[in-house]
Amino acid sequence: MLELPESATVARQMTDMFAGRTVSLVEAAHTAHGFAFYSHDAEEYPSLLVGKTLDACVGVGGIVDATIEDMHLALSEGVNIRHFEADAKPPKKYQFRMMFDDGSGFTCSVQMYGAMMVYPQGITDNSYYNVVFEKPSPLTDAFDRRYFDGIVESTEDKLSAKALLATQQRIPGLGNGVLQDILFNAGIHPQRKLRDMDRSDFDALFASIKNTLAEMTERGGRDTDKDLFGNPGGYKTVLSTKTKNDPCPRCGGPITRKAYLGGNVYFCPACQPL
Repeated sequence: MLELPESATVARQMTDMFAGRTVSLVEAAHTAHGFAFYSHDAEEYPSLLVGKTLDACVGVGGIVDATIEDMHLALSEGVNIRHFEADAKPPKKYQFRMMFDDGSGFTCSVQMYGAMMVYPQGITDNSYYNVVFEKPSPLTDAFDRRYFDGIVESTEDKLSAKALLATQQRIPGLGNGVLQDILFNAGIHPQRKLRDMDRSDFDALFASIKNTLAEMTERGGRDTDKDLFGNPGGYKTVLSTKTKNDPCPRCGGPITRKAYLGGNVYFCPACQPL
């Protein structure tokens, strides 16, 4: 699922492949999916995009946002985006397809849920889309210690470390996937309450957010997710479904997996004490 490192990677790849190309075909809602969401009726998409040139793509939060002249195509976190070569047969099932004047393009397929939305520049009533542009990314200098402290101070101290980082869109693009290594690197248990954390804990957490996300992005995303070309990211996750049976790389003890706040968390009870 697209989180900040993956949206940045896929956006860069899409810009490299498609910038300057003219859209020749758009197909929305090809395969029915109960949790695939669109901003318009499927038949309206071609008139909004065909004949226009893709300028560039950016990763914002868990969204890949493509500027196509006066329109934006926003592909959200649950969407798998895959490149196809000219004359290649599309897969049997997909929710969205875009083709360019050279015959290449990409398809989008939704996992659990996802959205493929088109908006005029600067005009949208979608609060989820708007907030990713309003809040600074941890990959930028604007996400500094003062900004992070403001997030902490505005959050109830009875909430946990996971709730602070990965709920309520406090930090767009930081979800349950990247959360695991951030907390491990900071030495903080995902269920630890904010009221039980001191200044040194928040120092470690802030540093881990910045450093872990930067490394994940520099390496082209996590090895649990795939890029535009279907290749896994180059960042080897420390804690994930791929490593759940491995010993803790720091102390050698067992890793615990537990369902918590709508998803599994992985942690080392010794290195991340509650």
